[in-house]
Amino acid sequence: MSTIRVPYEKLPPAALAAIEATTGPVLSTESPAEGLNSAVAAKLHTATGTYFVKALPIDHRWVWTQQREADVASYVRSVAPALIAHTVTSGWNILIFEALPGRHADYRPGSADLPKVADLVRRVGELPAPRIELRDATQRLAAYVSHEADLQHFAGDTLLHTDWNNSNVIIGDDTRIVDWGWATRGAPWLDTAYWTIWLIAAGHSPESAEQYATHIPSWQAASTAGLNTFAAANARLWTETGGDHPDPWTKRIMTAAQDWHEYRQSRPSRHTDK
Repeated sequence: MSTIRVPYEKLPPAALAAIEATTGPVLSTESPAEGLNSAVAAKLHTATGTYFVKALPIDHRWVWTQQREADVASYVRSVAPALIAHTVTSGWNILIFEALPGRHADYRPGSADLPKVADLVRRVGELPAPRIELRDATQRLAAYVSHEADLQHFAGDTLLHTDWNNSNVIIGDDTRIVDWGWATRGAPWLDTAYWTIWLIAAGHSPESAEQYATHIPSWQAASTAGLNTFAAANARLWTETGGDHPDPWTKRIMTAAQDWHEYRQSRPSRHTDK
């Protein structure tokens, strides 16, 4: 699912000039290992401050995620970095964000970050749903349910992030989440459920991961059938993504999704239907 990374300096001169018209002259750059959905992802150090740039070629199959991030940015300012500029030039779609100080969240059992992330999941779930075009959870998961009627569990009008990879969560003076390109509209408990898979991937048992989830109010809106359907759908999704020879990163998430699905199959009564 990753995109071939292009060094920031390899952008066309006109694109570099357009970026520096906003940031000022770039003194140095850093390219993170994470965030491989962007062809260009770089932290820029300038005389006026530090910025984060994401860019994709305009003919890339995921370039629509750049527009989605731009569209949603003003609605998620309380939980995400500020969008400074969005420009399309020289065949590139470019987003310039404020660079968040801090580090990636630690999801491992016992981490002091876990209550902070749980609070962030809650805060995201309380954001008003913007009246802009968003993907719908029922559409995103339609190919992975056994029966079309099961999709009703995922329907809703809540703004969802859907990618709770710990590298998207920045722990600093505040806890915030980046990479809103897959913003989705759906049931209020779905982001908590997505986070549950990442907790399992970080070493939690399914039971322990669900215990963290219970601290988030939206989780209480989920039914047993809804959670079982979601866990099964994600097990299928990640199995399809991994294929016969998944890379280690994908294998870890694929195994977590499968483990959660098996847990919910074996103990379906652990969440009470509403």
